[in-house]
Amino acid sequence: MDEWWNRVPLAQLDQRQWEALCDGCARCCLHKLEDADSGEVFYTRVHCGLLDAQSCRCRDYAHRQELVPDCVALTPDNISDLDWLPSTCAYRLRARGLPLPPWHPLVSGDPESVHRAGISIRGRSIADEYVHPEGYDEHVIAWVR
Repeated sequence: MDEWWNRVPLAQLDQRQWEALCDGCARCCLHKLEDADSGEVFYTRVHCGLLDAQSCRCRDYAHRQELVPDCVALTPDNISDLDWLPSTCAYRLRARGLPLPPWHPLVSGDPESVHRAGISIRGRSIADEYVHPEGYDEHVIAWVR
């Protein structure tokens, strides 16, 4: 089997390969808080309103940046600068030259493996429409690293 995901550098991936690298965990869709003094980032269980929390996929991926101005598009050029991405993120792993974990759908061949492994936010988040932005600190979580 050609494990292109562990072999081809991020900058050389075509669009199909780039999109396939996403494991569908939706951790990047969680709202984060940054400590103004230390710069430390804290994840909350509050997810973007565009996220379908069951599938862990964006409801309007093509227009997400127009609809959510602070949505960050991951690119080969910026991935190394996005320290807030979870340590399990395939883009972050590959940018550091690390292989994908066994639960990643490209490795397992099963898109549900990320959910079974407990990596995704499925069943553990709440839409931002139900939380006042000043109340995000009440939803800080420790299960994303």
